[in-house]
This record gives sequence, structure tokens and C-alpha cells, in this order.
Amino acid sequence: MRSVEEHLELVLSEVSPLAAHPLPLVETLGLASAEDVHATVALPGFDNSSMDGYAVRHADVASATEETPVHLPVVGEIGAGQASGLLALSPGTAAKIMTGAPVPAGADCVVPYEWTDRGVAQVRIDRAAAVGQHVRRAGEDVSVGDLLVEAGTVLGPRHLGLLASVGRPTVQARPRPRVVVLSTGSELREPGQPLGSDSIYDGNSYLLAASARRAGAIAYRVGIVPDEPRAFLDALEDQLVRADVVVTSGGVSQGDFDVVKEALRPHGVWFGPVAMQPGKPQGFGLVGEDRVPIFTLPGNPVSAYISFETFVLPALRKMMGLLPWSRPQVRARLTHGVSSPEGRRQFLRGELGVDASGAYVAPVGGPGSHLVGDLAASNALIVVPEDVTALAAGDHVQVVRLDEEF
Repeated sequence: MRSVEEHLELVLSEVSPLAAHPLPLVETLGLASAEDVHATVALPGFDNSSMDGYAVRHADVASATEETPVHLPVVGEIGAGQASGLLALSPGTAAKIMTGAPVPAGADCVVPYEWTDRGVAQVRIDRAAAVGQHVRRAGEDVSVGDLLVEAGTVLGPRHLGLLASVGRPTVQARPRPRVVVLSTGSELREPGQPLGSDSIYDGNSYLLAASARRAGAIAYRVGIVPDEPRAFLDALEDQLVRADVVVTSGGVSQGDFDVVKEALRPHGVWFGPVAMQPGKPQGFGLVGEDRVPIFTLPGNPVSAYISFETFVLPALRKMMGLLPWSRPQVRARLTHGVSSPEGRRQFLRGELGVDASGAYVAPVGGPGSHLVGDLAASNALIVVPEDVTALAAGDHVQVVRLDEEF
């Protein structure tokens, strides 16, 4: 059997980052920038008011108090975006100014409306503004040439807001991989359809498509393919034109109707055991003219999900240029003892929490690979090493956190 590390290493050696190209800003949310982005304009681009009020010279209002107010003639009004507004202010005068509007030459502060009588032809000022008060100076936030985003930065809302503010409509980024999800099995039915006595609903394709989307990829859920090699190959060929990655579930074990293995083994796809539980039967290879990576995962839902987390997720993150490739692990205290088969890495479902003694993890349900209810009730995977067959309550273990961004 391959170890988990050996299989993951093989997968990652065959997967390359997607070529970067300019993408519209909103489409890059959660992707990694493939370039250093420097400011080509300053922020603010000009001195502007941070308040609605009056642009004045400090020297003209320095003595203003409620008991001895200063009265100044109002010689104009300046609104944000009004290029025809007052450009210069003479000594001994004031100009109405709105938030964001350019401060006229000659003015060195802004008196807010709250400190005045809001006069139109003449304004009474009851309080002095200090030099520079309520004025946003050009370049005080960002200067031309500043490094705004470093290559490799995962772009979040704040980064995108900054890039838009300096006039960047696009940014170089690796696109989201297009993941085609196929479920195989003549026993499968779409949710909402009636079930026969020997049929089950297809939960795997929804589970895996949602996992791919959560990883940042574009997911195409194709649906159910019957247990016929020709039908499977036809469906696969139809989908390769829009696939950067294909993920299948089912048909990879030792049964007489393991259609995926039968169909793909002649095309050079590797099938074999990986020393893990659940998820022992795995398959991986490159298919089609474009050598598209295909992950053939087990059919049991817990096995499929843990296989996705262990092998597919790191591949997708590598393709998008995201680091780290695999989910970080934490140490936590077991609340109950567990057992594990020797020679396989066990992934048990768990509930991770924190109490006065630190992080703890409680096993959820049993080890069965069909227990999707227990999987849904979990927020972590307890990792039991291959050479460990039993752990007691209070022992510390490695835990994979499932629900946190990284």
C-alpha cells in the first residue's frame, strides 16, 4: 500500500498551477495575486475635506469662541466632484465645502457645520479649527509607487477595495479550477425522485461539488452515471472540454461492477490501496488530450469526503497558487479513548472545542465510512497515526479543522 504522504506527493507532482491572467477584481476574491501591485496614483489624490463645513484660513478663525465668534463672508460653495468649484480662497473669507471636495488653495483647515450657524452669505464661527484639521492631505494614505499587494497575497474584500481605489480594474491571478464531479452507480437516484427497494439518493456528488466550491473552485455537478464502462467513458469525454479537474466517486474497489476502474485502467489511471481508513481504495491519473487530472474516490460518503480533503483539496489549492496546500493541524486532548487498525492512518470524526484546559476533541460516532450523519455533526478529523492502535482519554492527538478558512 502507498502511504498517505506518497499518494499526496504523486498527486501534487502531476498538478501544476494554472496560468495567471488578468481577472476582474470581484472575480479574484479568495484567489492569490500573481503579481506585485504598486500604486500609480496617490490616495487621497488631492487635499480634500473630511467634514461638511467651511474651508477657511486658521489665522482668520484662531480667536473664535462662542462668546467672541468670528464672522466671515461666504464666497463660494465646493461640492465633491465639482471641478468648477472655488479653486482659491482669499484671506478673510470662507467657502462652504462638502465631504470629499477639494480644499481650495489658501485654506488650511475646515470648520465643521456644527461649530457655525451654517450661514449662506455670511457665517458665524464659534470655534477655531487647528491648522490641517478636517483636511485629508494628498498621499497621506498611499503614495505613488507604494506596494499595495504582494504576489501570493490571498485577495480579500479589503485588498479589492484598495485596488479599485487606485484605479485597477483587474489583477493578475490564477483562475479558479473547473471541477467536474461525477457519481457512478446504477443504484443512485437524484434527490426528489422516488426510491426503489434497492436504490439510494446520490449525496456524494452534492458533497463533493460543495467541497470543491468551498475550496474556491468552479464546480460542475454532472450527476449520475450508470455502472456501464462505455456510458462512463462517454460522460467523461463530454465533460473534459470544460474540466481542469475531474472527481468521481464509486466504482474503484474490488467489486464486479467497479466501472470506473474497469473503464480507466486501460487509459493509464493508477488504482490501488492507500494506507488510510476510511478511503483505502484510491485512483488517480491524467486523462484526455489535455492530460486532465482525475481523482477516482471511493463511493462511501465519508470515504469520499476525507479523500477529497486529503488529496483533492491540496491539488486545487496548488492550482490556484494558494498556500498552504493542506489544512493546518492542531493538537487537542481526546475526551474519550479510541482504537485504530495497525498500519493505516485513521481519520475519525470529531468535535473540536476549547475549555479551561485548552483544546479538546470529542469523537463523534463510529469509524464507519457510511456514517454521513456523524460526518455532518463533526467539525474536525482526529488523525490516528499508522503505528498507533489505541489512544486513551486525555491523550493528545493531531486534529484537522474542517470549517476554518486557511
